[in-house]
Amino acid sequence: MDAAIQAKIDTWLSGNFDPATKDEIKRFQRENPDELADAFYQNLEFGTGGLRGLMGVGTNRMNKYTVGMATQGYANYLKQSFPGEVSVAIAHDSRNNSRFFAETVANVFAANGVKVYLFEALRPTPELSFAIRELKCQGGVVCTASHNPKEYNGYKAYWNDGSQLVPPHDKNVIKEVDKIASVDDVNWGHPSGEPGITIIGKEMDEKYMGMVKGLSVYPEIIAKHKNLKIVYTPIHGTGITLLPQVLKKFGFENVHIVKEQMEPDGNFPTVAYPNPEESEAMSLGLQLSEKLDADILCGTDPDADRIAIGVKDFHGKWMLMNGNQTAVLAFNYLIEARKAKGVAQPNDMVITTIVTTPMIDAIAAKNNVACYRVLTGFKWIAELIRKKEGKENYIIGGEESFGLMIGDKIRDKDGISAVALLCEMAAYEKEKGRSLYEKMIDLYVEYGFYKEHLISITKKGMDGQQQIAAMMERYRADPPKFINDSAVVQLLDYELQKGTNPQTGEQWKIELPKSNVLQFILADGSSISARPSGTEPKIKFYFSVNTNLENANEFDQKNKELDDKIKAVIADMKL
Repeated sequence: MDAAIQAKIDTWLSGNFDPATKDEIKRFQRENPDELADAFYQNLEFGTGGLRGLMGVGTNRMNKYTVGMATQGYANYLKQSFPGEVSVAIAHDSRNNSRFFAETVANVFAANGVKVYLFEALRPTPELSFAIRELKCQGGVVCTASHNPKEYNGYKAYWNDGSQLVPPHDKNVIKEVDKIASVDDVNWGHPSGEPGITIIGKEMDEKYMGMVKGLSVYPEIIAKHKNLKIVYTPIHGTGITLLPQVLKKFGFENVHIVKEQMEPDGNFPTVAYPNPEESEAMSLGLQLSEKLDADILCGTDPDADRIAIGVKDFHGKWMLMNGNQTAVLAFNYLIEARKAKGVAQPNDMVITTIVTTPMIDAIAAKNNVACYRVLTGFKWIAELIRKKEGKENYIIGGEESFGLMIGDKIRDKDGISAVALLCEMAAYEKEKGRSLYEKMIDLYVEYGFYKEHLISITKKGMDGQQQIAAMMERYRADPPKFINDSAVVQLLDYELQKGTNPQTGEQWKIELPKSNVLQFILADGSSISARPSGTEPKIKFYFSVNTNLENANEFDQKNKELDDKIKAVIADMKL
């Protein structure tokens, strides 16, 4: 055993850790020393979004001690930043240990003199964002690992506007967390709870659901189509606590919940990954939708911030829309419906991200709505809303990773309001005699047929990170001037905050925070983005290609042409 690792293990065996933790370490020493080494070889990193990792004993795992130390650092920073009373809201999802972690967080905050509002039981992440704003808290925490496998848990930290931490607060919180060198530096509070904790629940639910109901644009059309056949799966997560009630408040009366995935369960017994992006996670919903001949299928992940929808295609086969398509439908609906209703404002704006489909920009431009692009992550959308507040009117934001944020009363992605609005949209299109799939094709005819693809490359071994860094360095040092026979007309380097036209040598500054992303924009309108992970030996490549679509009859042929084009781009880049 490495001496530094052994020293950490010895500290846990001799320090103020509970007997069960020490017994578990001793069991690993006997039965699985390699696993024990992995659990202690580093400290679980408090990144710019918080913590996420495997649950278990050790400095590199999610447990009472790593969560408590992170909370102590965050509490210290909140108290430095806000003189006077500081308050936080805390929520959790359905994962194993989430309630225990949430109560641990609440106790540590309260023991540090921070007023705590703790949800009585599991709740969707977006309601936490809403509650921070509603209660005028200075911060908040939700215990969730989003759509990761069952072995994981996590800790997302929020600021006083209800968004996840952005600069300078993210880095400053990390500094304070890093100062907590020992569990003895943590004010743990009383095991039975601290007096500064207020339990919240139903009253906040009603306020949140009222806000979501206020996003409805066409309640009169829902009234005509209240029997719209909706299938919904919460995938064993928190969506079940509110979404059926929200759909009822909207006026929908024909909602069918996937029974096998209805109960909150941190073991996620019916899926490998509780991620609505995966067709496997949505397979039971697709089966029920086909059986019932439904109008729309909706699914949310365990903390109900991501959404997926399923529809029938032209051939009568059920399919899942990807995140870009779902975003296009939602953005277009709000822009279109607000105009038709006469409530559109000259200063309306929408926000998307640098790796999301350019089709959103095309729709916004044609409708004279300002469209801004920010770095990946809803905290950047929230930051831009904050900067534009009082000057421009935010309508909707979203990104390709199955997230939407509708209206400005919350500052994180919200699967609850997204599902409600997408169901309203299905009713709106049914009133016009078409499905959401047919609407998508109509939008392709009007704005151009945009198709996106994502590939993720993971490098194995200890030098995986270096291999990916070397790949990015090659692209920077010797960028291609042509990809798939189309000229690269823009090379956008978000790390250097510099744009270049490789054909002319022209350069310009990118007015966004630094981020290790490279983007190639081609003369034919295609774009390729390379984005390495900051924490894993992994890199994602996002591809977007487009063509004209004269009519719906051409769809299958043009779809194949775009698929072939993406394959050719990937081959040319030797990925």
